[in-house]
Amino acid sequence: MRMRPLTLSVACSAALLTAGTLPATATATGTPSPASVQEGTVGAADLLAKVTGCSQISSGKYRTDDEASATVPVCGKNGAVFWKADMDIDCDGQRTSNCNENTDPWYQDDTAFHQSNGKPLKADALPYVVVPSSSSIWNYAGAGIKGGGVVAVIYNNKVEYAVVGDTGPTKIIGEASYATAKALGIDPDPETGGTDSGVTYILFKNSQVSPIENHSAAVTLGDRLAQQFLRDN
Repeated sequence: MRMRPLTLSVACSAALLTAGTLPATATATGTPSPASVQEGTVGAADLLAKVTGCSQISSGKYRTDDEASATVPVCGKNGAVFWKADMDIDCDGQRTSNCNENTDPWYQDDTAFHQSNGKPLKADALPYVVVPSSSSIWNYAGAGIKGGGVVAVIYNNKVEYAVVGDTGPTKIIGEASYATAKALGIDPDPETGGTDSGVTYILFKNSQVSPIENHSAAVTLGDRLAQQFLRDN
């Protein structure tokens, strides 16, 4: 099920939404990581109840992997877009003990969007989602999705807030960072991990976390946007 995306260097130039800057949690080694698999006040069931149907906004459908059929549309809702797919593991960005050439045969040392200091993102520390690169199927930027935008990732009745952090192939969808998978209880191994199905990605339009690497800010903003999403749909 593993398919390595083609990382694109994309500049994000848009007005930032102000979010809270609560301190990020850290592991014993000092690597920031999400503290909980149920973040914020909005439950998975409430969010999923709003995405039972699909008003397709993509011109076509995506594959979840190179060998799969194209079955996944991008769907539109008030204030968000969403899709339901698998989760492959993105370990690109800064080299760490978990993400490097030795742990990931498809490793690339860059991500499409960068930290506030200009460095690539850190996949094993920051929950982020990969969006398909713009194509005739769908242009994420045209839909109000940008680097640093907030994503509610739902799996096995758990909600994890992430940011849009990387871009992938133009015909494949369903990928997130090592940290996203780990927080949701999905095997984060970049070569053998991930899950074949059951993941819902809700991307909130015109949102942006600043700085992109502040996971606590993503949770604060994501919770607010999720509450608004429930009210508007």
